[in-house]
Amino acid sequence: MKFRVFTEKDANHPGSSLFREGELKSLILPFFGEQLLVSLVGLADAFMVSYAGEDAVSGVTLTNMLVTFFLYVFTALASGGAVVVSQYIGSGNRENSERSAGQLFTVSALVSGFCMILVLIFNRPLLMLFFGRVEPGVMDACVTYQRIVALSFLPLGIYNAGAAVCRSVSKTSVTLKISVIANIINVIGNAIGIFALHAGVPGVAWPTFLSRLFSAVAVCMFCFGPDCSVRFRWRYIFMISGKMIRQILGIAVPNSAESGIFQLVKIVLSIIPTMYGTAQVAANGIAQTIWSLAALMGVTLGPVYITVIGRCMGADDTEAAEYYFRKLNRIALLSSAAWNALIFVLTPILMHYYPVSSEIKTLVIELVIIHNIFNGTVYVFGGALPNGLRAAGDVRYTMIVSIASTLAVRFVLSFVFGVAMRMGVIGVAWAMVLDWCARGVFFWHRYREGRWKTMKVI
Repeated sequence: MKFRVFTEKDANHPGSSLFREGELKSLILPFFGEQLLVSLVGLADAFMVSYAGEDAVSGVTLTNMLVTFFLYVFTALASGGAVVVSQYIGSGNRENSERSAGQLFTVSALVSGFCMILVLIFNRPLLMLFFGRVEPGVMDACVTYQRIVALSFLPLGIYNAGAAVCRSVSKTSVTLKISVIANIINVIGNAIGIFALHAGVPGVAWPTFLSRLFSAVAVCMFCFGPDCSVRFRWRYIFMISGKMIRQILGIAVPNSAESGIFQLVKIVLSIIPTMYGTAQVAANGIAQTIWSLAALMGVTLGPVYITVIGRCMGADDTEAAEYYFRKLNRIALLSSAAWNALIFVLTPILMHYYPVSSEIKTLVIELVIIHNIFNGTVYVFGGALPNGLRAAGDVRYTMIVSIASTLAVRFVLSFVFGVAMRMGVIGVAWAMVLDWCARGVFFWHRYREGRWKTMKVI
């Protein structure tokens, strides 16, 4: 059965039947608000757990690096599903849109459930493999935090599948509302756990689990309900469609490989700060929390590229895809530069209230300077733009470039700067931004070349 998602025409630009006037803004702003909430809660988490001591801060930070590896896998699966769902929406095929959404739910639940069991069984051995050199107090915090947070993997995988469908149908306001409530649960739970119960690391971990469980239930209630134009249906969840799964995995597997290797390299590189003591580990953890806030625009625009370019390519409208590619590039560059500048100005004020040593505060500010200059300029081309290429089906090229740059630039230069030149975490930061520069050059060239216009997904 065919259906059209949008019908209003706007003669001012191509692809007007795919996006109404102002709809791009209504797609971007709620998702930005959602990501802002997530980042602010991350700051609140790091701030509150700092009152439990530097061992707790370091333990939570290190564990989150390993946990993030699995979260990247779940996000990559959801992104693969979002490309397929968006292209079927663009083609006007409601039945296949809902079938692909159901298969995304199934694959996400199976993969996230398997990862949850894996981490629960091999909790300490995994942590010892990557962080065996840390102090005993830090390792105990790692083990405790990971054991609890791993329980949230299945709910998080399901939520990501539902959120991908919401973005595909331009219902980012739904995920924003869910995120507001989930983050309220998280912040209040952290405050109770740290300040009222004095529970330390478990006081931060359990609210994370509860907030993700709520998110999974809430997004399912919407996606199974009548207000979602592309719904989850049980008959598509419990069936196995080889074609649909291959389409989803055709995008998701390269994306997962790229994200997984990237995060594994980050985990390995986290060894470098541990060579220089707990102060560098703590500074790195706090800086990465601020980095996540500064990177908000690039993170926000990535899924928007997937939804917009995916629909255009599904409708076989390369003229509209080119138009929106240019438009999103401009939006991403201008907004990223302004946002990174704002976060840089606010960082010294924020650090004034952190209960850590002056050495850690100074190091955090240096790390934020390096990050924000390049994130506000280069990251748009190395991080956000390639999502549009993936949405068109150009996944092999983006995977090869990303993996090659991660290994040849970030990994190698981190050890050259951080270890050989004894720059520590500052050296790792410089290797990171040079990685973005290398990616940006290759992805910009690929976009300008235009080969992505010939790719097929459905």
